[in-house]
Amino acid sequence: MATHAVVGEKIFVGKNYCICEKPYQEGEFMIECSICNNWFHGKCVLITEENSAYIDQYHCPKCKETHGPLIWLKLKCTIFFYFLIVKMLSILPKNVRTGSKKFMEKLKTRKFLSAEDIPVISLHGSELTFDYLEKHSFDNPILSTSTDGLHLQTPPTNFSAQAVEDLVGPMQEISVIDVARQEDHRMFLREWTNYFTNQSKKKILNLLSLEFSNSKLSELVTPPQIVFDVSWVTNMWPNDETMYLKPEVQKYCLMSVEDSYTDFHIDFGGTSVWYHVVRGEKIFYLIKPTPSNLAEFETWMKSSEQPMTFFADIVTECYQVKIKQGETVFLPSGWIHAVWTPKESLVFGGNFLNSFNTDIQLQIYNLEKRILAPNKYLFPNFEPLHWFVASSLTSKVKDLLERNQRLPKYLIESLKAMLPCLRVWSRDKEVDWRMVADRWLSG
Repeated sequence: MATHAVVGEKIFVGKNYCICEKPYQEGEFMIECSICNNWFHGKCVLITEENSAYIDQYHCPKCKETHGPLIWLKLKCTIFFYFLIVKMLSILPKNVRTGSKKFMEKLKTRKFLSAEDIPVISLHGSELTFDYLEKHSFDNPILSTSTDGLHLQTPPTNFSAQAVEDLVGPMQEISVIDVARQEDHRMFLREWTNYFTNQSKKKILNLLSLEFSNSKLSELVTPPQIVFDVSWVTNMWPNDETMYLKPEVQKYCLMSVEDSYTDFHIDFGGTSVWYHVVRGEKIFYLIKPTPSNLAEFETWMKSSEQPMTFFADIVTECYQVKIKQGETVFLPSGWIHAVWTPKESLVFGGNFLNSFNTDIQLQIYNLEKRILAPNKYLFPNFEPLHWFVASSLTSKVKDLLERNQRLPKYLIESLKAMLPCLRVWSRDKEVDWRMVADRWLSG
């Protein structure tokens, strides 16, 4: 794929480029020739940043003489088709690339349904208990406007990126998202701190996946009590050693500069999410996980047009919810969502599987399998965890029956949802715990 630069201040300083033999100007789009590796101003060679997304190999004016015209992605074009496609792109302004400057300008003027229409449930922290979820279910987002009663601990609002680096380690490798292209990039936390604290940012990067459970930062963050109460990993992962690594997904640090945007997605394994804004502000765009919406989402994920298609335009209802500084939101399993950052923000959050959302969790996991999601984007040890959960819930059922107590509805539905998947997994995989699984299934 053709490479281009919007920032690149280090490699461009003090040099002349292009057919014009002039230097790089701050914030100016440039494109690299795939043959000679020289850089050219987009305006000089009539290539825009948006159109560059479709170029597989760019050939500069000189190299074009010996290697032919540029090559488009999946299509080798003659010069005629080149001009034709550029013209078509110019007359379709509504099809802008997700995360681009034009996209963000349009997003800010769009109208969405409000949080009251979902509805988002507003609860005091002391009201959000296991008994509440058992009685009312966990199908809609829940918002707590303060930390009172949540038993949540996070650093203060002035906690800095440098403080995060000091506690996690400067050489911690992280993945950040290039917002304009919605692509992952790897860097060290030290490099991120330099970027985040630099006043001049030519490219918008977004840090979403810094899991810090095994660092010193973990001592400063305690998830809400309800997460401890319902989390499968917390309550049902064996305390003794197993051949599987315990999933560490309940403590994430998210740092976003102004105008960061994360496109529509579902959290891995259909996990539910807790999300506390320490500093700044977030705008969530939420879509309910109805069967039709999930089917549309799967089709969209498989489509080559995904980067140019705003998923909210495909469905009938999309809700906008503002999460302000000091507020905490709990997002149930399967909700399709995108996030915009209107103000630079620091967020702590985490993911958790639970017995109130078993069916939708398994639906999302199977969806991930169908779209061939890479392993790094899947919930770690998702299937082994279900065997541990099944064993634990079965013991609970037996205990309640022995004491002639009522079986909770969520418990019955959770086991019913798991059983078909457990049977399939026990047949399809040769693993060390297969005999244990078979005994459980026949018991």
